[in-house]
Amino acid sequence: MNTLFFLIQQTMFFTIPLLVVALGGMFSERSGVINIALEGIMIMGGFCSILFISFMQDTMAGQPLLLLAILIAMISGAVFSLLHAYASINMKADQTISGTALNLMAPAVSIFAARMIQPSGVQQIQFTNTFRIAKVPVLGDIPILGDMFFQNVYLTTYIGVAILIIAAILLYKTKFGLRLRACGEHPQAADSVGVNVYRMRYAGVMISGALGGLGGLIFVVTTSTNFNATVAGYGFLALAVLIFGQWNPWRIALAALFFGFMKTISATYSSIPWLVQLQVSGYVYKMIPYIATLVVLVFSSRNSQAPKAAGVPYDQGAR
Repeated sequence: MNTLFFLIQQTMFFTIPLLVVALGGMFSERSGVINIALEGIMIMGGFCSILFISFMQDTMAGQPLLLLAILIAMISGAVFSLLHAYASINMKADQTISGTALNLMAPAVSIFAARMIQPSGVQQIQFTNTFRIAKVPVLGDIPILGDMFFQNVYLTTYIGVAILIIAAILLYKTKFGLRLRACGEHPQAADSVGVNVYRMRYAGVMISGALGGLGGLIFVVTTSTNFNATVAGYGFLALAVLIFGQWNPWRIALAALFFGFMKTISATYSSIPWLVQLQVSGYVYKMIPYIATLVVLVFSSRNSQAPKAAGVPYDQGAR
């Protein structure tokens, strides 16, 4: 039973950042802008927020510090994503190339800035993790469920679930969501009824950036005690989650749970007795998430339901 609790808790640690970042990618692509810059956005959001935590941890700690770091991660991710938005929307650049440029820029900027800012001149940013919640009052005492979901958890887990619910409501139950989806399916039709396509696409990319930056912070805080200008390919894995989830919030949640479990097996196999007994090379376990990604994409891409106008620059003068 202890192994089961351990697996569930670890799966949530890996699932939530995937879920948040994939939902961010969904908003961007639903507006018509492909955002493969999620990896770079995660790095930038993680860098700014972890740097803030590193500087402030002597005067603050716990959940107040984490909440401020979340705000900084979302702002920095949104601002960084504006580069992609401007290139893709205003300049009508190839969105794949624009996103790749941001992915290359983010780790370089993070390493350079970290070495310039930190007195020691090193690129790693160390921080003390004071954010784990040992037990949620009342809920942590519930038999079985309390052990699984309300003990040894992070506030970011509940924030991720809240973002999922808000995203589903926003996308399917509001005027904003209807207009966003229209801009990703048929922007000319949306424009003809007075929807500002450029503004909606900017909104989609900035929401994507904010959630991507938040995902970068969540990934670092729940899996490490230092930031080294990398998120271990999580941005690209989130793209696989987005495609497997068919740009639907609830399907994305299931896909994130699946890939989160695969990542858990990859990262914690040495702590699972029955896996250790198999005496399989650790390299095999480390390959599991990426092999699963390839297999899933082969089957899910056949019935892709991607927004029809995703990746297509919109020219307001063309009809």
